[in-house]
Amino acid sequence: MQLEDVVTIKDVEKKAWEALEKSIIYYKGHPIGTVAAYDMSVEALNYDQCFIRDFVSSALIFLMKGRTDIVRNFLEVTLNLQPKENQLDAYKPGRGLMPASFKVMSDSAQEYLEADFGEHAIARVTPVDCCLWWVILLRTYSVATKDFCLAYRPDFQQGIRLIMELCLATRFDMYPTLLVPDGACMIDRRFGISGHPLEIQVLFYAALRAAREMLIGAENENIIAAIDNRLPLLCGHIRQHYWIDMNRLNAIYRFKSEEYGKGAVNLFNIYADSLPYRELDKWLPRKGGYLCGNVGPSQLDTRFFSLGNLMAVITDLATEEQSQAIMNLIEARWEDLVGDMPMKICFPAVENEEYKIITGCDPKNIPWSYHNAGNWPVLMWMLAAAAVKTRRVHIAQQAFEIAQARLLEDEWPEYYDGKSGRLIGKQARKYQTWTIAGFLLAKELIDNPTHLPLMSFEELPPELVSRACEFELSSLETKSCI
Repeated sequence: MQLEDVVTIKDVEKKAWEALEKSIIYYKGHPIGTVAAYDMSVEALNYDQCFIRDFVSSALIFLMKGRTDIVRNFLEVTLNLQPKENQLDAYKPGRGLMPASFKVMSDSAQEYLEADFGEHAIARVTPVDCCLWWVILLRTYSVATKDFCLAYRPDFQQGIRLIMELCLATRFDMYPTLLVPDGACMIDRRFGISGHPLEIQVLFYAALRAAREMLIGAENENIIAAIDNRLPLLCGHIRQHYWIDMNRLNAIYRFKSEEYGKGAVNLFNIYADSLPYRELDKWLPRKGGYLCGNVGPSQLDTRFFSLGNLMAVITDLATEEQSQAIMNLIEARWEDLVGDMPMKICFPAVENEEYKIITGCDPKNIPWSYHNAGNWPVLMWMLAAAAVKTRRVHIAQQAFEIAQARLLEDEWPEYYDGKSGRLIGKQARKYQTWTIAGFLLAKELIDNPTHLPLMSFEELPPELVSRACEFELSSLETKSCI
């Protein structure tokens, strides 16, 4: 590496930190989070709020740099915003839900926080993933500080318990996965992911693991028992039914439909002709594979969703063999999944009539834009973490070099458009905080792989997962309830 390259990298990193510092929100004199974007050239809309899912990237880099106060403050203020009582009004947030975002307001020199649970969001989307990210971040804070005292506080124990009650409640559903509406996660617009989208299932798994480490006391015994019951079932379900490689594709190709009873092999009644075999046969490397986007009754969404796959690697939801296969796929299909900016949120884009039907002709989700196969730099930190996890650091380094050559010059945009991510997103905000934090986080993970335990878990004992798979193959009874 040439000297001028080192200087350039340092300069980009310095500018990134300056931009991140500008994004910090203060409440009563204390830092409590970061705004979504600090773009002074356009109207703020809701980008001047602190979003839970967005702040996770900032929180991680702050923790790695020892700035634990802002993360602790964030966890405390968001816990105070969590509803603790059941609401009779169906339009009010339910008990245990975490807000999508919050904003510091003032009235007669008195500061207060205003939370948004989706009431003001486009399409009034319920932020299911925010509860899960909050639990994961609380565990990350505890690991980073080597102090679980905050998590053990009674109010935090109640907060975790309420989230777990919300996630583990008995529903009209007979799978160990979490049933959610369309737009309940990072992809927060209509995009055909209602049901059991991969992103939510992976975050659900990680949140269960995190909660299991933090919950203590007799009052949590039922929750702990429910988690212990659900975890291996969820893990086995995802590894078995969401996995696609050439062997699995061949098996699905020969599925029989309309099967009944315990001997059924095609448990979800997937119609083989509904899958794009020709495209998948050409696209799947022999030694590659991935977790598909969604599984449900007569549904197998074969789109590749990056966040779910990368987090499955990071959190040990994917097996070692599956994790290596996912990284093989990313390397083999680099131009499709990374291209000119790490990395695509999903692949491929839905186009033509399918685009019109699935998105409702969403003008922001046109093919190869935004959530419809746009490139999102924030995903770079997850790619870096997955690369470190699988001992494939060269993948992270290659992606980082692509990003550091463009992001500062492009003023840290929210997302990129086009098949290879060469165009700055048509409606992308500049100085997007999680783009900035994702860049810094990727560099930190490459330089200091010892940070990985903040986000990863030990793999579940194989005998538990094995028993779960055997149980699922013999029955589709309700797996757990509290």
